[in-house]
Amino acid sequence: MLRYLMVLTIASMVGLQSWMILFNNFAVEVVGIDGQQMGALQSVREIPGFLALLAVYVMLVIREHRLSALAIVFLGAGTAFTGLFPSFTGLLCSTLIMSFGFHYYETTNQSLTLQYFDKQTSPLVFGRLRSLGAASNIMAGLLIFLLGAVLGYRTMYLLIGGMVMVAGFWAFFQDPTHKNIVPQHRKMIFRRRYFLFYFLTFMAGARRQIFIAFSVFLLVKIFEFTLYEVTVLFVVNNVINYFLSPYIGKAIVRFGERRVLSVEYAGLILVFLTYAFSGSRAVVVVMYILDHILFNFAIAIRTYFQKVGDPQDIAPSMAVGFTINHIAAVIIPVLGGLAWMVDYRIPFVAGALFSLVSLIAVQRIPRSFSSNP
Repeated sequence: MLRYLMVLTIASMVGLQSWMILFNNFAVEVVGIDGQQMGALQSVREIPGFLALLAVYVMLVIREHRLSALAIVFLGAGTAFTGLFPSFTGLLCSTLIMSFGFHYYETTNQSLTLQYFDKQTSPLVFGRLRSLGAASNIMAGLLIFLLGAVLGYRTMYLLIGGMVMVAGFWAFFQDPTHKNIVPQHRKMIFRRRYFLFYFLTFMAGARRQIFIAFSVFLLVKIFEFTLYEVTVLFVVNNVINYFLSPYIGKAIVRFGERRVLSVEYAGLILVFLTYAFSGSRAVVVVMYILDHILFNFAIAIRTYFQKVGDPQDIAPSMAVGFTINHIAAVIIPVLGGLAWMVDYRIPFVAGALFSLVSLIAVQRIPRSFSSNP
C-alpha cells in the first residue's frame, strides 16, 4: 500500500503543481482574466472538494484503491485539456475535471493511510508522502523550467497531463490491499464527538483557499513575478519542504497535535498580515515558503481524528471532512475576488482572522493523548 500511494502521490503532485505553476501566468498572459474571474475559477476548482462526500457512494460500486487510481486519470486529463481551451469558459471546464481527480485522490489517500497504518506510524507516513510530494513538485518545476524555453503552454499541459494519466491507468490494474483491516461504513457518518475535527477542517478550508486563490496571484499581479520567477520559487520552496516534511510527522508523534497545530495557526497569522501589508518582494517570498511549511502541519488534524474516531468511520469521515473543508472553499474565493477589486489586502486580513479563530479552537484538543510521555 505504501508503494501504491507513493506512485499515485508522485503523479498527483506532478500534475497539480505543473497546473498551478503554469496557471496564473497562462490565465493572465493568454486568457487575460481579472481578479473577479480568478476568484470564480478558484471557487469552481473547489466544487469537487465540496462533493467529496459522494466518494462514499462511489465506493459502493468501485473499490477504494481503484477510485484513487481513477481519480489520477481525471487529474491528468484535466491538466492536459487546460491549454487546449484558452478562454474563461475553457478554464472553467478543464479546472473542474482536474479538480475532481485531485480531490477524490486526496480523500482516498488520507483514508487508506489511516486504515493501513497505526496511530504511531500514520504521522510518519503522512510526513513521508508530503516529502515525496515536495520532491515531485521539484521535478515538475524543473521540467517546466526546461520545457518553458522551447514549448508553449498548450504543449506543456498536454505532455505533463498525459504522463499523469499513464500513471493512473497503471495503478488501476494493481491491487495493494489486504483483508486485515477494519471494514468501512458505506454511508455518511456524523457524530457529535467529532465536532472539533469538523470545525478545524472547516476553518482550514477557509484559510487555505485564501492562500491558494490569491498568494501566487499577488506575486504575479502586484509584484509582477514572471513565469520563470514563479517556477524558481516553487522549486526552492519544495526543496525546503522535501527535507522538513518527515520531521513534521516526527514532531506530531513527539509533541502531539495540539502543540503542532498551535504553531501552525500562530505562524499563519504572521504570514497573512505580511501578505497584506508588506511591499517587499523578498519578504513576501519568505512568507510564501513559510506558508507552505506550515501547511504540512495540517496532517495533525487527520491524526487527531484517528485518535478520537472509530476505525470503521475513517473512510466516510475523511470524505465528509473534505466536504466540510470545501464549504467555505467554494464561497470564499468568489467573495475574496470581489474584495480584491476593492483592496487586495482584504482577503489576507480575513485569513489572519481565520487563523486566530483556529488557534483558539485547537486549545480544546485534550492534553491526555496529544503527545507521548
